[in-house]
Amino acid sequence: MAIVIHLDVMLAKRNISMTELSERVGITMANLSILKNSKAKAVRFSTLEAICQVLECQPGDLMEYRGQGPRPN
Repeated sequence: MAIVIHLDVMLAKRNISMTELSERVGITMANLSILKNSKAKAVRFSTLEAICQVLECQPGDLMEYRGQGPRPN
């Protein structure tokens, strides 16, 4: 996948557990785990906003685009 999620890094930097983030954001542990492991196909902006608010970060701190090289024409 070209989008990599760095949620685990931000959790460690902020010293917040998955359980605490789950409770404060209002997202299930299962869905948070899917996001953390870069298995999510989509994320709601409201969820992203809540995560950023709790972790006091920007969306770019949580996500990285790793390109696959140029696309053929």
